[in-house]
Amino acid sequence: MRDLLRESRRPHRVREHPYAPWFAVGAVCIGAFMGQLDASIVTLAFPAMQREFGASLAAVQWVSLGYLLVLVALLAGVGRLADVAGRKLVYLYGFVVFTVASAACGLAPSLAVLVACRLVQAAGAAMLQANSVALVVSSVPRARMRTGLGLQAAAQALGLALGPVVGGVLVATAGWRWVFWINVPVGCAAVIAGRYLLPRTRHRGRGGRFDWPGLVLLGASTSALLLAASVVSGLDLPSWSVPALLAVATGAAIGFWRWEARVPYALIDTALLRNRVVTAGLAGALGGYLVLFGPLVSIPQVLVAGGSGELVAGLVLTALPGGFAVSALMGDRLLPRAWGDRRRCVVGAVSAAAGCALAAADPAAEGWAGACLALTGAGLGLFVPANNTVVMAAVPERAAATAGGMVNMARGIGTALGVAVVTLALHLAGHPHEAGARAASAVLAAVALLAALTASRRVRDRAP
Repeated sequence: MRDLLRESRRPHRVREHPYAPWFAVGAVCIGAFMGQLDASIVTLAFPAMQREFGASLAAVQWVSLGYLLVLVALLAGVGRLADVAGRKLVYLYGFVVFTVASAACGLAPSLAVLVACRLVQAAGAAMLQANSVALVVSSVPRARMRTGLGLQAAAQALGLALGPVVGGVLVATAGWRWVFWINVPVGCAAVIAGRYLLPRTRHRGRGGRFDWPGLVLLGASTSALLLAASVVSGLDLPSWSVPALLAVATGAAIGFWRWEARVPYALIDTALLRNRVVTAGLAGALGGYLVLFGPLVSIPQVLVAGGSGELVAGLVLTALPGGFAVSALMGDRLLPRAWGDRRRCVVGAVSAAAGCALAAADPAAEGWAGACLALTGAGLGLFVPANNTVVMAAVPERAAATAGGMVNMARGIGTALGVAVVTLALHLAGHPHEAGARAASAVLAAVALLAALTASRRVRDRAP
């Protein structure tokens, strides 16, 4: 029993191999790929779920909304727990939870059971995502950190790119339940790879009480905020619930910050947030993923409404994560080596803003939309790895998983806001969706420009 609570040693042959750091990065990339594949594949199954369960879209959306709420609430706390218990241990158990919950989702007899299984699946995903950045950072030499994080980002982009196509094929042929069952064989392979390829945790944080009050306050704040946005976007709840939810979100956020600043076992290390480099980097992570996930909602709506069909919309949409993957992998080779992370952040964010602004000109044109998405993705592929490197280089290794959890929490909030902002724009514009898509593209361009401005003013140029 004790062995189940301890991190296993890697085989000597793996540990001493010259490519051992990259074996570990490869194991982490499986989780990065799987998580983003799941994020981009589920929404394609919504119509089939509506038919089978006889439910409205507002009800079925909780399959994604509940997942995001749990993920955002748990990321920072799980990262702190992993600093104490061991990042490899928490990561591998996260895969076990995610895989078992995925199988249960595929067997769910009702929408309520499916949503409940998705909440469990999100808990496993939090255990994965809170540790992925820290595992990469602790596995590779510090001079190769950006390359390792770039590979992880490319794996995420590949999962995003394949999601629309794979989801469309699975739903059309095998049925929507295979959207979840596909995670099972991948998860089993990932657990085996992680056991033998990931290093044990060498530097651990100090133990202590778990911050349950902080977790409740953070969950209440994010849940209320996303619910308010969902109601404004068409969720069937009374209109008075919007100000009530916003009041709860504000009160819980204020209470969370005050609580975290005074307890010794805080969920989030507020000392890290007093570091301007970390604060700016977290804001950049939020903005980057807001821009990345916004088009995943708007472009399919516009193209399908225009008669292009789901398959064409999915193929056009792959230009966004495809550009992200190419840029994340090839950025070090294409850009001057003398460029530091600050300059990469600025150039990447400006390029993403240009892609969003150009997309507003004619979002319903397939070729034009694809080209603009590729430019946006390429810019984000430069921005995200460099921004993550800035954050992780600014924190001590003992707090790596805590900082990694905070980065992923910012990404999760950005993802949810990207979906919410675009959904709101489409809802307010009504039909056709071109006006809403133009407005959404303009907002996304503004967010990307704000990320560029933040990087240029606050983030110090840390590494060449």
